[in-house]
Amino acid sequence: MTKESNEGLTAKKEENFSEWYQQLIIKSDLADYTSVSGCMVFKPKSWMIWEKIRDACDKEFKKQEIKNVYFPLFIPEKLLTKEEEHVKGFAPEVAWVTHAGNKKLNERLAIRPTSEAIIYDSYSKWIRSHNDLPLKLNQWSNVVRWEFNNPVPFFRTREFIFNEGHTVFATEKEALKEANIIKKIYEKVVENLMALPGIYGRKTQKEKFAGAVFSEKIHYMTPGGKVIEGPCFHHDGQNFAKAYDIKFSNKLGEKEYAWQNTWAISTRMLGTMFTIHSDNKGLIIPPRLAEEKLVIVPILFEETKKQILNETKKIKKLLKKFNPILDLREDVSPGWKYNEWELKGIPLRIELGPRDLETKSVMVIKRNDNKKISIKIKNLQKEIPKLLEQIQLELFDKAKEILTSSYAKTEDKKELIKLVKNKKMVMIPLCNSEKCEEKLKTETSGIKTLFIDPKNKPVKNKKCLICNKQADYWVYAGKSY
Repeated sequence: MTKESNEGLTAKKEENFSEWYQQLIIKSDLADYTSVSGCMVFKPKSWMIWEKIRDACDKEFKKQEIKNVYFPLFIPEKLLTKEEEHVKGFAPEVAWVTHAGNKKLNERLAIRPTSEAIIYDSYSKWIRSHNDLPLKLNQWSNVVRWEFNNPVPFFRTREFIFNEGHTVFATEKEALKEANIIKKIYEKVVENLMALPGIYGRKTQKEKFAGAVFSEKIHYMTPGGKVIEGPCFHHDGQNFAKAYDIKFSNKLGEKEYAWQNTWAISTRMLGTMFTIHSDNKGLIIPPRLAEEKLVIVPILFEETKKQILNETKKIKKLLKKFNPILDLREDVSPGWKYNEWELKGIPLRIELGPRDLETKSVMVIKRNDNKKISIKIKNLQKEIPKLLEQIQLELFDKAKEILTSSYAKTEDKKELIKLVKNKKMVMIPLCNSEKCEEKLKTETSGIKTLFIDPKNKPVKNKKCLICNKQADYWVYAGKSY
């Protein structure tokens, strides 16, 4: 007796996004919760995807002669407090080690919330001359940021994984030139592999990285109506160089402070990808990131069972470069199998039954739109790559539609609240005042500035949405993770 599937998603993405997402993460076998509040397990499927993203980024970094290193997880308190704005920005999030065994430490150790402090202490010893520059290092590591409510797997967890690029230059011009290089690397990886278009914008002074001169990030709109910050670039100017005494002798023998940048991509991007592409049936993985790109499901009847099993094994061998799954289970129905593999996000499903056997063909079903295509077995090697690429491009186009349809504009606070409630990111006129940004958040139940309009539209004769004085710029505002 075969079972029918009742293990799929019970919440609808468009009705209860939060519950839908929680079910998606667990039921599609991406992650699991742990006994440590706010910390999660990356199960093999999600970790494999992260490895592909990491490796693609790493390959691009190495083309720019950026070398990988690894610095300690623990940061002495005296180092963390050297840059005042930096430590102030991270102080609420720091987890501290105070004891070793039963012995109290002489100095508290921060569990890495970010690594500027420990890295720049070393840079101050390594950099002496202009011949030591540029210094371009990167590490792949975990970080711990403790202080927040309502953890969400991938989006907001107390421990997550990212890269930290820490580059040092002799001139401001060299440091600023790197911004576009890093932006293009991240866009290439995220767009080509994850099928995610984003919008690049500079943060306001209030929202910038603590200690930076300016911060720029790629932003993505999730179907739940919240914006997620993706890969980032921070130009630090000479702020950290002055705090950590990173000096070099120029060609004239004069001492100068170095110019620095930091940049990163994190596992938060996995949550972004899962939410944007997936549907009420379950997970959708872009084919370029899927480890198993197709599943073969034989439809078995006693009189043709032997022939169909033999043919599906041949098909598996024929398509081995796509790492196919051959589902030979007989204790579950074909419908159960279809639902299970849709839930787990396999890009293509191949079905072979008695009628297909007669026509020497198979039925191929695309995961992203459930479209069915009959293909001759002899043509599979040629047609499967085309279908996988088609899915990849369709996912990107659909994500782009979500992004572009989310834009809105207003000069009225009430309309802003209404638009954000309707899952929009909204361009508003604002003055360059942190007080107005704080008021924006408190007077609109959590709407915040996301980034300054990248097109730099003129704001002549426009009033700040909060204080009614002359606005300094257009900014996008909305809800974010």
